[in-house]
Amino acid sequence: MLNSKKDLTDIFNQLLKHFGPQHWWPVNDPASDLAPFEISVGAILTQNTNWKNVETALKNLKYENLLTPEKIDSLSEETLSSLIRPSGYFRVKTKRLKNYTKYLMKNYHGDVKASLAGDISEKRKELLQVNGIGPETADSILLYAGRRPTFVIDAYTKRVLIRHKIASDNLKYEEYQLLFHDTLLANGNSEVVKLFNEYHALFVACGKNYCRPKNPRCDQCPLKYNNTI
Repeated sequence: MLNSKKDLTDIFNQLLKHFGPQHWWPVNDPASDLAPFEISVGAILTQNTNWKNVETALKNLKYENLLTPEKIDSLSEETLSSLIRPSGYFRVKTKRLKNYTKYLMKNYHGDVKASLAGDISEKRKELLQVNGIGPETADSILLYAGRRPTFVIDAYTKRVLIRHKIASDNLKYEEYQLLFHDTLLANGNSEVVKLFNEYHALFVACGKNYCRPKNPRCDQCPLKYNNTI
């Protein structure tokens, strides 16, 4: 298990040095009022698929000028399914998107920022009550769309932590998350959000390029000489 804050800091520094800033979450216009919703939709669509497929689905929605809570909420499931088909599991994801937009429209008049403001624990509980949104998706929405300090735990992150003996493979989602919250959640929110954002994206880069499920490239991994191994 984790020995000290230095372990996580060292890992972050080595990954950042190797990969550089990831500029995640990718949206065309981060300053746009619609960016939080685009990020939230992406977080739902990226479940069980790769980002290239999600990008195609998002482009379809943008091309038809439908990437707003109001329009997706009023769209038929058949039409929405056809547009997000590239993201895979499109019928399931259609229902999840509709559940999410219904939640936004009913409680916040479609305002994503308002839905993510306030007590972070309560907002997380709200998101988890939306059918189809689990911990990873909820935290992605909070962190990337809401700029809230919560760490996203995904398959890439767990694989790196386990293989480098920082955590065991039998922990619950929240227990993995506490490794980061307990050791890194100390500075002001803006700095923590920036750190969590970059760190999670770097884990994804490491998992995709080196720490693969099969045939991992351990001999070339940027963490090869980390002292936690």
